[in-house]
Amino acid sequence: MLVRLLRERLRVYRPQLALVVLLQFIGTMAALYLPSLNADIIDNGVATGNTGYITRTGLVMLVVSFVQILCSSGAVYVGARTAMGFGRDVRAGIFHRVGAFSSREVSQLGASSLITRNTNDVQQVQMLVLMSCTMMVSAPIMMVGGVLMAMREDLGLSWLLVVCVPLLFCTVGFIISRMVPGFRLMQTRIDAVNRILREQITGIRVVRAFVREPIEAQRFGRANDELTAVAVTTGRWLATMFPSVMLILNVSSVAVLWFGGHRVDSGAMQIGALTAFLAYLVQILMSVMMATFMLMMVPRASVCADRIGEVMDTDSSVAPPAEPVATILGRGLLEFRNVQFTYPGAEEPVLRHVSFTARPGETTAVIGSTGAGKTTMVNLVPRLFDVTGGGVYVDGVDVRRLEPELLWSQIGLVPQKAFLFSGTVASNLRYGKPDASPEEMWQALEIAQARDFVEAMPEGLEAPITQGGSNVSGGQRQRLAIARALIRRPVIYLFDDSFSALDLATDARLRAALDPVTTRSTVVVVAQRVSTIIGADQILVVDDGAVVGRGRHEELLETCETYQEIVASQLTAEAAA
Repeated sequence: MLVRLLRERLRVYRPQLALVVLLQFIGTMAALYLPSLNADIIDNGVATGNTGYITRTGLVMLVVSFVQILCSSGAVYVGARTAMGFGRDVRAGIFHRVGAFSSREVSQLGASSLITRNTNDVQQVQMLVLMSCTMMVSAPIMMVGGVLMAMREDLGLSWLLVVCVPLLFCTVGFIISRMVPGFRLMQTRIDAVNRILREQITGIRVVRAFVREPIEAQRFGRANDELTAVAVTTGRWLATMFPSVMLILNVSSVAVLWFGGHRVDSGAMQIGALTAFLAYLVQILMSVMMATFMLMMVPRASVCADRIGEVMDTDSSVAPPAEPVATILGRGLLEFRNVQFTYPGAEEPVLRHVSFTARPGETTAVIGSTGAGKTTMVNLVPRLFDVTGGGVYVDGVDVRRLEPELLWSQIGLVPQKAFLFSGTVASNLRYGKPDASPEEMWQALEIAQARDFVEAMPEGLEAPITQGGSNVSGGQRQRLAIARALIRRPVIYLFDDSFSALDLATDARLRAALDPVTTRSTVVVVAQRVSTIIGADQILVVDDGAVVGRGRHEELLETCETYQEIVASQLTAEAAA
């Protein structure tokens, strides 16, 4: 997966990568040329006392050094920009892919895991690209070039290269093989830490209300300790790498001086050549060390790439139609025809043989016990899930055949858990209508019974809203969410238990204000309170995924036992009558 990800995402950066290779090649060749020039100064200048030769060759070394510095700096600059661009592209790709997921895929992968994949995992692969551009490209060039230049200086010492280089490879390879399982486990442990931290931050009020701070601290501590244990074990193996490399490097240097000294003493080798050979050996071993350091990064980057690939290769279960319908009547007629729905892996369906028609200008209410399938029914209309049997139709067209943007433009959804985005009151309302004027926003707030508390805020429409709307009460959050749906004036309104946090008086005023606005729209209201839906044109009583009652309030009181039980649990006999 790592190779595929790099090949696909780095294709657009081929010119930059070619420039990096060119600059690294020139810079590495310049670095390889310097020991040879140094050997010439020792043998032909210092040994003979030729000051002019030393000066001329020294100037050449300065020019070569300047070229090396210039090319290496340019390669690092271009490589860094390429790596950052690669990371940006991958993060954008994951973001857009997750944005197309249905609720099923988000639940399957997990929100905390998706955050880790889009941050830490991308960063690991991005770091691999950066280090490849700055180190991996130059390492093989220096290794091969160093071997050739060392053999050019003295062929008799070349057997040391045959011993040292494979020994270094095997040592580092053994250490890396021990680190790979730790890298794989670390990413899973990071997911766990992120999940627990996210839960604790989101639910901080609940934690404090139930005095669970010590328990949650222990829970987070356990997850942290598990991550630390894996990181320490992996770090110990990492800590043995550099001493091992330095040991082999120093022993190799001693061996060169020992055997090379004998060759110099016998006249088979000059002192300058010995110095150059030792420099080339150090360069070769350093290049091997850089290559193995890169190999150390590859396993972790490979794990991260697999996790990124899992997101990129996951297709949404709510697939766009191959030949979408781009126009409909826009009346808002909503039909459920023998709808069935089963969650993946579930033994029993959540909805069974659900059929009804919600007409424009009418209010269709859905009521039932907790877990009866009411929210699932609503989520099938905007295709947050797709039916597993039957069909949902808007103006006679199956929603699975409609252009997604067209379908969503027809719907104003207020979800069961009203969510507000960080920003202002105005920015949240403009989610419903991006070009909404202040007058339209105030009108929507007034209908939603939210104008009074927004006007009481010093900044009014520009009053800040924190993530999730945690700085306003539950009822205020629901009313702002309702105003956000109202401002777009859709033909289908879906209120999924959207009045649960409102008191009875506010609930009644809001429903009365809604009536003139929704006279030509289809309204579907999911509610737990009978008082909320008592005046609906059609009430559907849902029990265990099936519609067990249908009609107006008065009719259901006489014909539906389940509805009678719900009413009896909430209203007195006089109020019911």
